[in-house]
Amino acid sequence: MAHRQIDEPGRRPAPLPSYIGGADRPTEASDPALRHARAVIDLIFGPIAARTFDVRYWDGSVDHGRRATTTFRFGVNRPGALRRMLLPPSELSIVEAYLSGDIDVDGELEAAVGLPDAIGARVRSPRMLARLLTHLLALPSGEGADDVRVARSGHVVEPVGKPHEPSRDRAAIRFHYDVGNDFYALWLDDSMVYSCAYYRRPTDSLEEAQRAKLDLICRKLRLRPGQRLLDVGCGWGALIMHAARHYGVTALGITLSEAQAALARERIAAAGLEQRCRVEIRDYRDLPPDAQFDRIASIGMIEHVGETRLEEYFAALHRTLSPGGLFLNHGIVSLKAARPGGVLTWLESWLWRRDAFIHQYVFPDGKLTAFQSVIAAAEAAGFETRDVESLREHYAHTLHDWVGRLLQHEDRAIALTSERIFRIWRLYMTASAYAFTHGRINVLQTLLAKPDVEGGVELPMTREDLLTDGRTV
Repeated sequence: MAHRQIDEPGRRPAPLPSYIGGADRPTEASDPALRHARAVIDLIFGPIAARTFDVRYWDGSVDHGRRATTTFRFGVNRPGALRRMLLPPSELSIVEAYLSGDIDVDGELEAAVGLPDAIGARVRSPRMLARLLTHLLALPSGEGADDVRVARSGHVVEPVGKPHEPSRDRAAIRFHYDVGNDFYALWLDDSMVYSCAYYRRPTDSLEEAQRAKLDLICRKLRLRPGQRLLDVGCGWGALIMHAARHYGVTALGITLSEAQAALARERIAAAGLEQRCRVEIRDYRDLPPDAQFDRIASIGMIEHVGETRLEEYFAALHRTLSPGGLFLNHGIVSLKAARPGGVLTWLESWLWRRDAFIHQYVFPDGKLTAFQSVIAAAEAAGFETRDVESLREHYAHTLHDWVGRLLQHEDRAIALTSERIFRIWRLYMTASAYAFTHGRINVLQTLLAKPDVEGGVELPMTREDLLTDGRTV
């Protein structure tokens, strides 16, 4: 597979013959599809002299970009690949061309993540579209290639109920997490924390950064021995185990994933923490009416809630938190959603099918909202906002570490799942790193409080205590 030559330091794809020009390309006479494919590439990416990357075709020929060294090479693996990639023209079609192996990226995938936007920017005028369509329709259409669109039904959640109703949320969560615990273990840290790490130094290992993140959460919550902690969307139990072991709390974690819960319970038992923390399969809406906790954490959960359910989500957790208690909400927000856009912006996004890849292949029903919507819903439920911290650069770093580990275990990842699943996750995490790096999305830790009847909250006057190690046991 061509993509196995990627992201490996010091390793470059084997030299291939290159042809620059038009009539002097010897293979085009015997393979007219090459001429049409090159015309399509010129239209969507610009002429060779303007490109900053190479293009490799299915016959082994390569058109070199203007740079002496390029960070990636765009590969067209089959004569009909570009036709399937651009008909219909959408971001999803381009992504599915990569998922099916019609196209490849040799080199740094993150450097190629912006190509769909570049195509959308170039292909706008009716004249350009007409020229492009002429060449696309001249490409083969009847190949026996593995068209991922045919198999899409096996990669989406069946619409059981309306979005974000409990039954459908359970199906969406299981779709995402039931890829398998062994798959996640290949690229997560030893404690299996599936959220943004916290790098005190750029040289920190992923394990060090995730321990620092767990400590940061516990310190912000000002955990003390004997307190009761609720972790909403607890994953494999890393936070509740860390808080019980190092801060002396009694902790409950809830998740909708049976696979996560099973492994979390095994890990808790192996650590001898069964008397101090446990995991339940439970929806946040199904917490008992009399349940009370001194502290609540929700790490990477709000992305699954849905904007229309935010008030219900915060109201449920507000009822569960003791007066004066603290709630740390850690989640990804959309910067674009906070900025006004007109009808044309909405129409372009709908036609281009932005975010369809994430919705259909990674996080069904997931949608990032603007931070202002999160805060508005939290405060409408009765919470008070006490502190906010952005970890945007930390999440980009985390994703780079995850992708690097996934690539190191590529063969094992494919054996556990499939070639397509490997490509989905590699692309999803790489594109997310790109979005964080370029400021398209953000991740925010928001410390909320539930004032008691006299307005008191269990917080010191300053942040100075966060500068020291807050572990108590």
